[in-house]
Amino acid sequence: MKMETEEDFSTICESLSSLVEGCRLPCRMSGTHDWPLAEIISIKEQGDTRYYYVHYVDFNKRLDEWVTDEYLDTRKVQFPRKDGTATGTNTGVTTPKRIIPSISNLSRPSSPVSSTTPSNELVNGNAVLAAALQKRMSRKRKNTAPPDTAPSEDSEDTPPTPRQSGSMVQGHHDDVVTRMKNVQMIELGKHRIKPWYFAPYPPEMCMMPCIFICEFCLKYRKSRKCLERHIVKCTLRHPPGNEIYRKHTISFFEIDGRKNKIYAQNLCLLAKLFLDHKTLYYDTDPFLFYVMTEFDSRGFHIVGYFSKEKESTEDYNVACILTLPPYQRKGYGKLLIEFSYELSKFEGKTGSPEKPLSDLGLLSYRSYWAQRILEILLEQKPVGDNEKPQLTINEICEMTSIKKEDVISTLQILNLINYYKGQYIICITKETIDQHCKGMEGRKIRIDPKCLHWTPKDWSKRSKW
Repeated sequence: MKMETEEDFSTICESLSSLVEGCRLPCRMSGTHDWPLAEIISIKEQGDTRYYYVHYVDFNKRLDEWVTDEYLDTRKVQFPRKDGTATGTNTGVTTPKRIIPSISNLSRPSSPVSSTTPSNELVNGNAVLAAALQKRMSRKRKNTAPPDTAPSEDSEDTPPTPRQSGSMVQGHHDDVVTRMKNVQMIELGKHRIKPWYFAPYPPEMCMMPCIFICEFCLKYRKSRKCLERHIVKCTLRHPPGNEIYRKHTISFFEIDGRKNKIYAQNLCLLAKLFLDHKTLYYDTDPFLFYVMTEFDSRGFHIVGYFSKEKESTEDYNVACILTLPPYQRKGYGKLLIEFSYELSKFEGKTGSPEKPLSDLGLLSYRSYWAQRILEILLEQKPVGDNEKPQLTINEICEMTSIKKEDVISTLQILNLINYYKGQYIICITKETIDQHCKGMEGRKIRIDPKCLHWTPKDWSKRSKW
């Protein structure tokens, strides 16, 4: 029995010594009893201890961490292939994208008057609406194509892609450096926060166990003593720029990325710690930043922010959006989203967030769209005694400032659209209404348009910059 134990121990030690970057094996996730598959990104030795930086395959990168050998299960090791490609079919760098079936293959169902379909039967409207939307988009692309350019055969199957000039890039590829978190901890006001992702802070700052950040000007220091000396000199007690909204303790400040460049750059660095796909750090001139704060006797404390381009050819009303981790799950995320659409309403436009959204951002937006659209639908009153309320999608867009594509996709996700006697109808079940009412009970804070004091600018005139 003793010999078996010694053999097992020697085998485990030999396996640990043979582990290299790129190996995949089960690893115990900190704070849980789960052993998901993990990929070793980097290995370092400190004294007699060996540390492994692991990424949990099919999990978000914010869960990546340094672990020691007792967290690794060396009985099921997948070594990297000799040709350099990663083991497995999924590289696991980021959360895998949801595969959405193409709507180009969907066709309009036949009219409900056919012999096989009773005249009073409802036809699910998702397929009908998707086909109609696809047809309209393809027609629009043909009309906007240059006259000397013939539309390609596969143009109808190619979805429109977001432009690459913003702060979020879809074709984002990580290298070994940016895949690893480089900041251990930050202190912002009364909060100590563990970062989720890499951020390009100066290397000498990243060597420190904690980066101390002034919560008013967002300048960073290497020690609390340095921060205390800075606070004595710092004159700011709120973000620079114009306060355009205040109700109770919540305020919004508009900051021009050109006029307040240092603050905007520091804000982008802070945001990069919690946004994986953010690529903008220093070119802040084309952007406006809207910082949400909470007021107390010490000043205006940053809760979150969103940025938007001064000129967006794609009608994006948000480039990046972030609620800082200490304020998440308290309704502030939806408040930021609601404020961005209130600005679009003042501009007389419909808007949409820049893609790709993070996983948390997508959840927040889908939840906001669903609540806002259901809120509008349930407010509608019948026109006559026996008539149902009538509302067009364009009217929903006008009332909410949500872009038509987002309204349609939300109605499809909620499965509200049906096709009946040649027209689209919206059927809301009691279960959907109950879920909506329960969700709205949790939204204690809302944007009051009367408290917004803001005039849109025409940024197409360069003199405004």
